[in-house]
Amino acid sequence: MKKYAFPFLLAAAATAWLPFAPATAQTTTPNHTQSKAETELRSFSAWVNQQVDKADAGARRNWPALMANFDRQSQRLDRATDSLSSQSKREYAQQKTRYKDWAIQQQRLEAQAAQPTTAQQAQRRLLNEDVQISKARGSEMVDLYSRFIDATRAQRRQWTDAEWAEASTVLSALNARYSQVRSEIAMEDRLRIRSWQGEFRTFEKARSMKDIVTDDK
Repeated sequence: MKKYAFPFLLAAAATAWLPFAPATAQTTTPNHTQSKAETELRSFSAWVNQQVDKADAGARRNWPALMANFDRQSQRLDRATDSLSSQSKREYAQQKTRYKDWAIQQQRLEAQAAQPTTAQQAQRRLLNEDVQISKARGSEMVDLYSRFIDATRAQRRQWTDAEWAEASTVLSALNARYSQVRSEIAMEDRLRIRSWQGEFRTFEKARSMKDIVTDDK
């Protein structure tokens, strides 16, 4: 019986050293629909951010083209909403609302800018109050000139030709009243006023020179 046992043990040992067949790897099929929807959401969010965060807040925009682009992207995402995660659905809703609110505000501002500015509106913008310059007292002139030059310093880089003309008109009204009440104004205040008058004219000349240089290029 022993002479048959040894071959059997050898066979068992050889079998023990045979390599095991690798287990069949389980693969998962990615959800291509979800992946595509998330990618489109990233693209949509980037587009909204680009529009809303643009620095040229006063620029004229091609609203029909912008709205067509918005509608095209949002309609694709609307059809794929079920493929988005809960967090992505919230992001999508927030970005849609953000864009719509921004578009409404920008169109309103552009409509207002397109309307011609009255002399009273220009004066209010530059002096920050409604005042009848022709009846201003001497004691009020320093404050009015100060407001005017502060507004000029802050706004002049964005002014159009029409806005420069409006500012010049307001300054002319101030100067006319200054001439009438000059005797009521202390010498120190007169010097300040003369300095501000000159500063505005310097701004005008600098702008004119810039326009000349630009035209020559």
